[in-house]
Order: sequence, then C-alpha cells, then structure tokens
Amino acid sequence: MTTHAVARRTRYIQLGVPAAVLGTLSAAIAATPVSADAVSSPIERLQSAPTRIASAEAPPASYTVQPGDTISSIANRFGLRTVDVLGWNGLGWRSVIYPGQTLSLTAGATPAAPTAPTAPAQTSSTATHTVAAGDTVFSIAQRHGTSVDAVLAANGLTRASVIYPGQQLALTGAPAPAPAAVTTTAPAPAPVAAGGQTHAVAAGDTLFAIAKKYGTTVAQLYALNGLSSGAIIYPGQSLTVAAAPVAAPSPAPAAVATTPPAQLFATLDAEQAGNASTIIRVGRELGVPDRAIAIALATAMVESSMRNLPSGDRDSLGLFQQRPSMGWGTPAQAVDPDRSTRVFYGGSADPNGQASRGLLDIPGWEALRFTDAAQTVQISAYPERYGQWETQAYQWLGIHG
Repeated sequence: MTTHAVARRTRYIQLGVPAAVLGTLSAAIAATPVSADAVSSPIERLQSAPTRIASAEAPPASYTVQPGDTISSIANRFGLRTVDVLGWNGLGWRSVIYPGQTLSLTAGATPAAPTAPTAPAQTSSTATHTVAAGDTVFSIAQRHGTSVDAVLAANGLTRASVIYPGQQLALTGAPAPAPAAVTTTAPAPAPVAAGGQTHAVAAGDTLFAIAKKYGTTVAQLYALNGLSSGAIIYPGQSLTVAAAPVAAPSPAPAAVATTPPAQLFATLDAEQAGNASTIIRVGRELGVPDRAIAIALATAMVESSMRNLPSGDRDSLGLFQQRPSMGWGTPAQAVDPDRSTRVFYGGSADPNGQASRGLLDIPGWEALRFTDAAQTVQISAYPERYGQWETQAYQWLGIHG
C-alpha cells in the first residue's frame, strides 16, 4: 500500500466509517460509474427494498439503547420498520427512549422492564399502578377514579413527561369528579358567571397557546371549561379564559339539549373542504372502501384539524402529522396532501414502500373498531379521539365525495 493510499485510508477511518464498510463502498465505486441516479436518500432506499436491507445486521431478540440512538436508527440498523419496533415495545411516535432501556426487536417478545426512576416518597395508604404497554396517564386516571393532574402531581410529572411499561406510578386516593352526562362527543364549555373573559377559538389555536396569551395555565382552562386532557377544540368554539369574581357560586343551570355532533361539525371551511376532497379522491383512485376513507378523514381532523400544517409536535408535518425522522418521507413529501394521504392508506401502492405502515397494511383492519383502526396507523397517546369523529367523517364523505 502506498503512502498516499495509507493517508486516504486514515482520513476515512478518522471520519468514523468502519473499514469493512469502506471496503464495500470502494468495491461498489469501482464497479459502478458515479451518476446522479446512483445516489438515493435513505427513504428511497427503503422504498426500493420490500424486504430487510441486505447489509443490515440480523436483529437480536432485544437491544439495549445506547447514547445517541433513536427508534428510527435502531430499526434501520437491523433492517426493521420503525413502526414495528414501536408496536413491539408499546411505544408511540412521540415516545422518548433513553440509554440503558431494553427494547424488543422481535414480534411477540416482551422487553425487559426498564429501571424506573425513584418515585417521590409515598404514604402507606397510597395505591400504585404498574404501567403496561398502551397505558396513558389519562387511561390510568380513568381506571382508578382519579384525575390526570392528581397522577402527575403524585409522581412529580408534567404533561410533557413520558411513561413506559414497568414504571410504578403512585395514585392518590381522591377520586376525580364524575363528568356530567352530555349528548355530544364534542366538548361543551362550562357556563360561567356574567363578566367572565372568553376567547373565540381560531384555526391553528392550541390550549397551550391560548393559556400563554391570557397569562393562565392549560389546567385552569380545563377546569373553567369542563374539559379533559383528551379534549378537542375547534374553530368558532368559545372558551372561558378567566372567571368573573362572584360572591357565591351560581346555581346549576337547567339541563338543556345539546346539538348533536353531526350537526355541529358537518360543515368544513374552504381549506378543510379542499383537503377532504383530496383524501376522498385518493381513496377512490386506490379503490379503498368508504370506511377506510372515513377513517382517513377523521384521522386528518384529529391530527391537524384537516389543515396541511407546516409544523407540529417535534418534526410532525402535514394533514396526518407524519414524522420524517420516523420514516414517513422527506419534509417536502410529508406536506404534500396527495402523497401523505397515499402513505396513510398504504398497501401495494404506498409511495413510501416498506418504510411505514398504512391502514391497508394492517391485517384485519376492516374488523377493528373505527378508532382502533386509525390508532394502529397513528399510534397516538389519545386513541379514543378518532372515534369521536366517525359520524362526521361519513357526512364529509357524502358531502365532498
């Protein structure tokens, strides 16, 4: 080996490229002329490979997370799909992994429970709950008759905290007040005394942004408006942001019939209607049944209010808030309504190939509950939200289809 060759080899190794990979790359370069067509993005390489990438390592039964790892990088390393690794470990697209955590890399295997952080000191009368795959703070609070805020406070958590299987959560003994019975799945603002300050929800508003604007907290907005942590707000809704001072509590209002959700949400504005038409058109082109189209419409409403959003939680984008870092395509592809809809449907015509799992890729999706079918694609922390829009989704299908 010449001095120049040794120097070149040393520079490559200093860049962090394994020698074995260099050998493979040099052989490929020698055999194939360099051209623009020969260079492809990671997503394009995944799309062109219906099975595991040949150069990927054989996946072990379990894997211990190392510093710098992400679910996507682990999946790519072993030739797996990100969505499968999430599903095998009871994780969502927004879950956070950490060094030392053990992940299962095979279907049906149970990952070793991670070491839970030291919980706050508890009294002997405080009950505990062991987090299982699929649990959320909201579902745990409902199951044990308490509130989300009480569970968070008892465990030193915030609404941005992530829980994981095997973690022990303290549960307070005070049950949450039972919600008043209503005839609609849409959140109805609680009446307040005259003089209370209100805010009309505009497109793009979030509870966090509204709370910040009025110098209050999200928890206070929940309390003032009778909302839960899984509540959905919508344009035109009036939210109380500050209660008027009163000498005594106002008497309970007489029960009134609320407008059915089908009438409340049947009408979409021009932007929403255009996106609904795209979702319906793509579904018709792919030949999917009406139920699949309705599921796609409801999912887009929950994820983005059926708007092609240029941003979202972390790197979530577009109608379905698809994450490029999780293999759903490039940022430009995620905000392409036509393509993102095709990726949501999935199946043999999925432009994203094997990099993600769409509705048609789920065996037996037709027999799943409406909300469960959407959840298997989206893996949301609030899976019951999709079912709240089932009736309206079929109405949009009839109006805009």
